[in-house]
Parts: sequence; structure tokens; C-alpha cells
Amino acid sequence: MVAIIGTMPSAEPQTVKSEVKDLNFYYGSYHALKHITLLVAEKQVTAVIGPSGCGKSTLLRCFNRMHDLYPGNRYGGEIILYPDRIDILGSQVDPIEIRMRVGMVFQKPNPFPKSVYENVAYGLRVRGLSRRSELGDKVEQALHGAALWDEVKDRLQDQAYTLSGGQQQRLCIARALATDPEILLFDEPTSALDPIATARIEELIAELKERVTIIIVTHNMQQAARVSDFTAFMYLGGLVEFDKTNQIFKAPSNKLTEEYITGRFG
Repeated sequence: MVAIIGTMPSAEPQTVKSEVKDLNFYYGSYHALKHITLLVAEKQVTAVIGPSGCGKSTLLRCFNRMHDLYPGNRYGGEIILYPDRIDILGSQVDPIEIRMRVGMVFQKPNPFPKSVYENVAYGLRVRGLSRRSELGDKVEQALHGAALWDEVKDRLQDQAYTLSGGQQQRLCIARALATDPEILLFDEPTSALDPIATARIEELIAELKERVTIIIVTHNMQQAARVSDFTAFMYLGGLVEFDKTNQIFKAPSNKLTEEYITGRFG
């Protein structure tokens, strides 16, 4: 474990879960992320805000090597995962293993065309777990963790598409939780949901940070203010300001941050 210093506000000591060091990212020749340095506090919620096209989702997908799925993409710099100090971007690191340790929930619910049970069991099977009793226990734990068990315990063999939109998104959270991730990434997780489902996901995020580190990308600044402990403001592929959420929204130190959160652009 390492104490947060430098980039992270130091009023309250935290523990670092991940450290982004001079991160650059390229889509072919396009320089999408520029020299990002950032510390992510363990078992806290870090929100990433900024106008469309500023690099928020690009940054998020670096944490679990999603960019590897497309040719021509290139990383520079490091993303260190503590406490074992693994460089997520290292050439010797298995991206599939990283995706088990760093789960992701996308903008729109994307359950697999399988049963509720098999959606949650998928990552566990990839990891080699095959004993039926153990799988069943893990699936139930994950569904409890996503506050979905009571709603689906009698529907485990139903196809996932039969669930409501909010339930499907919580199923995707359960699928991510099943492999016991250390970090959970949320990319605009409520943008396709109604207000009631959105409130349930936000409540769930508050519960989940007791057990997992969370990074959330959101266009909704009110949501960032509600759910996060720290906020990073990005613009044109760079990190403009990073601080405790209360500080960012009440007294940002950068004029550009102030102009964005007060709605003068974006």
C-alpha cells in the first residue's frame, strides 16, 4: 500500500489503488490522451467529467486494455495497479486477466444472449471455475452485490433480455462483480435509464465502494457531485484539474474548470 502524495489532495490520507503515469494514447496517428498523470484512491469513487470528445471514455478503457481489441491503437506511459505494482499496459501482462481484475459496465446494458445465470457465470467459467455448487454460490453472491438477487432468484434460467433496462444494467454489474474485481469502471452507466433506475444504480455505486474501487465517466455533473469522492476534469485529451469533488464543484482552482461546471461551455 502507498500513501497518496502530490497529485491527490492531502487533507485526508488515502490509499492508492492505481497510479496513472504520463499516459498517452493514440488512435493510429491521432493523439487522444496527452500526458495524463492521476492517482486513484482505493475504495473511493473517482468521477471523470468533461465535454464530449475530451478523452473521458478513452482514458477509462485504458484501465482494462479495451483498446487492444482494435488494430492501430497505441499506449504510452504506465498505469500501475497496487499493491502488487503491475503495469496494466505492460507488454507481458495478459489483457484478459486484467479484465477480470478491472471490470467494466458500459453506457447501454449489454447482457450476453444467454440466461441470467450464464451471464453472471461467464467470467467465472473463463477463469476455470466449473464446480456447479461453487458457481452457484458465486453467481448468487454477485447478484446480491448488484442488488438484483431478490428480483431474479426465480428467473435464473430466463433469457437476460427479458429483464427491464435497469435490471439488465444491474445484471451487467453482477457479471463484472462475479470475478471479484479490484476496480470497477462505469462508462455513462445511467444515460440510457429512467430516473428511478438511475437512482437505484447511484445507490448501488455508494454501496459498492465499500468493497471495490470505482471510476465513473459521466456527462451529468449533478451525478458526479452526488456519487464521487474525487473528480477529474478533462479537456482536449488532457487533465485540467483533479481534486476532491467538493473542492472541484465549490471552488475549482482552474478557470476552465469553473467555466465548464457553471455551464459556460461544453
